[in-house]
Amino acid sequence: MTAPKAATTAPDPGMAWVPVDSCTLPTAEQPLRVAEFDELFAASLRDAQPSADGAPMARLLLGGDDTLPARVQRLADAETSCCSFFAFTVTRLNTEDAQTPGETLVALDVEVPSARADVLDALVRRAVVAGRATA
Repeated sequence: MTAPKAATTAPDPGMAWVPVDSCTLPTAEQPLRVAEFDELFAASLRDAQPSADGAPMARLLLGGDDTLPARVQRLADAETSCCSFFAFTVTRLNTEDAQTPGETLVALDVEVPSARADVLDALVRRAVVAGRATA
């Protein structure tokens, strides 16, 4: 898989953020995982916040229904099982900060080793592009 180039439309489903040599997910399943992330970001991304100090971490703010925290956790766990350099933390946030009354908010914090900062950057870019495609 190759890192995506900057785009202004929906992400190419054949492009991913993790180099082939870093992913243990079977090749046939990789486009399905990418599509899962794209669907999550398109439906739920509210904001993407890279680390202010340049550390290889980012926070993706997601909003949705009550099933969102479990869906995000399942996807984070699945990605970590094949790309172990990712560290995901899923946190349910106060609903008072939601754009829509009653919306469930989740912070997906993503951290990688410095050597994989390019992978994190590609993931965040992909999230933003997918989120804009439905905005």
